[in-house]
Amino acid sequence: MVASKDLPPLPKNFGKVFWNNQFKVKIELPTLSKFSSLKGKIAIVTGANSGLGLEAARQLLSLGLSHLVVAVRSIEKGKDAASKLKTANPAATIDVWALDMESYDSIQAFVRRCDTELSRIDYTILNAGIGPMTFDTTPSTGHEKAIQVNHISTALLTILLLPVLKAKSTRDNPARLTVVNSITAHTCAFANRNQRPLLSSFDDIKITPWDAGERYKVSKLLCQLFLVELTEHVKPNDVIINMVDPGLTKGTALSRDAKGAIGIAAKLFFTIAGRPVDRGAATYVDALLGHGKETHGCFLMNCEISPYVYLIDYPCYMSPRR
Repeated sequence: MVASKDLPPLPKNFGKVFWNNQFKVKIELPTLSKFSSLKGKIAIVTGANSGLGLEAARQLLSLGLSHLVVAVRSIEKGKDAASKLKTANPAATIDVWALDMESYDSIQAFVRRCDTELSRIDYTILNAGIGPMTFDTTPSTGHEKAIQVNHISTALLTILLLPVLKAKSTRDNPARLTVVNSITAHTCAFANRNQRPLLSSFDDIKITPWDAGERYKVSKLLCQLFLVELTEHVKPNDVIINMVDPGLTKGTALSRDAKGAIGIAAKLFFTIAGRPVDRGAATYVDALLGHGKETHGCFLMNCEISPYVYLIDYPCYMSPRR
């Protein structure tokens, strides 16, 4: 099967891609007739207290998942989510664990807990992400929040989880790790790409002027480039890693910070063009269960292997062998 790296880039007329994704493609919901029962399996979903994460967790439970770890910043909100999720599979164990993606200490503590308290880990969805409308930095690191959460902390969590996932799965049935990405990564300008050091250039609006939409896109681009490189060093027999774009989805908290006319316009746009949250979440489940080792390192869109960002545009971020 052709991998993302072997596919030609998406057409520059992104309007056609968007129209096809949002109005022509219909995502199938996961069912036991399509996927095998997940009885006896353990899964982790980050940011599972609302929106796509919550619905993806519910869909996994509906397939018979035996043990779910809801990884959230707010334990209180996580417990509220767990009570809702319980109806999908009353027999399942649902744990709520703290995970603050703006805190390296929290990320490390979460991984240690996965290592010591879970007997196995079959599936992991790294869904937690933000789309801030105003510029702000993370106090503990000084990095701009979208870059911090969507790229730096996601990369750290991925790296720290890898040996744990490998140790808690078998070669015949490697753990699966799906990282939520976005097709918008393909459309960013990335004007500061030549700044050195790069990451700190996002922390100063004098160097890189603030644009909320552009910053979200770049954060997803950086994460995609990181995962492309990482999967060159990780064998799919150890952990299968892929990325998924859920499409524009209504009913999520991604644009919750938008206020006034911008907030009204965003709500209207999502209402008209957005997928229902269950269809968006179904792409997560498909990325985990609907494919095998052939998707290792790949970008999935509409439940199919799709092109990366055109990597030739970013040669300085890839290893010399490319």
